[in-house]
Amino acid sequence: MTLRDPAVRRGALADSLAGAGGVALPPPRRADPGAVVLDFLRKTMTIAEWEVRKLRHDPTDIITRTVQPMLWLLVFGEVFTRIHAIPTGHQSYLEFMAPGILAQSVLFLSIFYGIAIIWERDLGVIHKFLASPTPRTALVLGKALSAGARALPQAAIIYVLALLLGVRMNWNPLALAGVFAMIILGAACFSTFSVIIACLLKSRERVMGIGQVLTMPLFFASNAIYPITIMPAWLQVVARANPLSYEVDALRTMMVTGSTSVIGLGTDFVVMILVTSLLVGLGARLYPRVIQ
Repeated sequence: MTLRDPAVRRGALADSLAGAGGVALPPPRRADPGAVVLDFLRKTMTIAEWEVRKLRHDPTDIITRTVQPMLWLLVFGEVFTRIHAIPTGHQSYLEFMAPGILAQSVLFLSIFYGIAIIWERDLGVIHKFLASPTPRTALVLGKALSAGARALPQAAIIYVLALLLGVRMNWNPLALAGVFAMIILGAACFSTFSVIIACLLKSRERVMGIGQVLTMPLFFASNAIYPITIMPAWLQVVARANPLSYEVDALRTMMVTGSTSVIGLGTDFVVMILVTSLLVGLGARLYPRVIQ
């Protein structure tokens, strides 16, 4: 230890004051863990609110992103409901498919979220973030939560459309709260994954290309539009390693009346929380690399 160490300097100053007849400096106060957590949450929500505020400047983004899921429900869902090509048990295919299309909408919205990080870097915003005392984890988590908030209006539109098409929706308040939570988790998971890609690739074109490559495999290698049980054995392994499968299973269980979880609702939430937490931690470590 040297005199450059703040603790050593503080101790030396206290000794000198005591020796000179002065008053010794009080020991440094320990930070209250509760206050630290509250401060972290406040900074996280500030970042999330700042990101969501952008929607007021470009609300058309929400409307344009609902076109694709609407086409899936109106065309693909209606056709396959009539031909009974995919076994869905006591449910109609449209009821089976509607939660999967909601999850698809969340995925497509979130997987390109990293492009915004590149824009912020070019505008110098990220440099200001990194120079601030805001923890890197709060920065990444705040952006992840904002992606979930962006997905909620799309979820409301898909709910209304599914209801008009005759899907028996579950209006239990606890089920609605669970759907809300799973949408936030799903958007946070895939948006943080996109942020990690942006921190590694550092180019809008590369992030866009990787996002386009990943969306279809993630969607089709899940239980969004057909049950896992009818997949080949090797694809079942991939589907069970795919976070989207757990999101779809939870949404289907809580969103449609009479649905039961194939994987287990508790397992769905545990897996999504663990995967999202892991990605947020990794994203916080890689976040400064985007400007290097």
